[in-house]
Amino acid sequence: MSRDDIRALIEKAKESLGVAQDLLRDGHDDFGASRGYYAMFYVAEALLLEIERSYSKHSSVISAFGREYSKTGILDPKFHRWLLDAQDLRNVGDYGVHTHVPKEKAESVCAWAEEFIQAAEAHLSKKGGDSA
Repeated sequence: MSRDDIRALIEKAKESLGVAQDLLRDGHDDFGASRGYYAMFYVAEALLLEIERSYSKHSSVISAFGREYSKTGILDPKFHRWLLDAQDLRNVGDYGVHTHVPKEKAESVCAWAEEFIQAAEAHLSKKGGDSA
């Protein structure tokens, strides 16, 4: 759980967001929403690593992020809400057969991910570690 691991997760989040945006441009809204969610998920993992927490299940990461960062006011609680909403949309995008993520919702996930990455980088740089 080094600074390198945290930076690597932030970089992975940025890459995932870029892929999500490419997918949206190409009309793949379900998959764009999914990659956008993963960008947010990687950010949450990075922030939890910063406080030496690591989890193997998505639900555990999301719950711990809410407990450690949202409920404490370290980061705006909207990020936890967005992470939960993005996970729901990812489930539709990845597993829905007859349902699809509307384009505007997929675009929202990408916008949330971008803001979440920026907030995480600002937080991490304040904590004395460089973000990616």
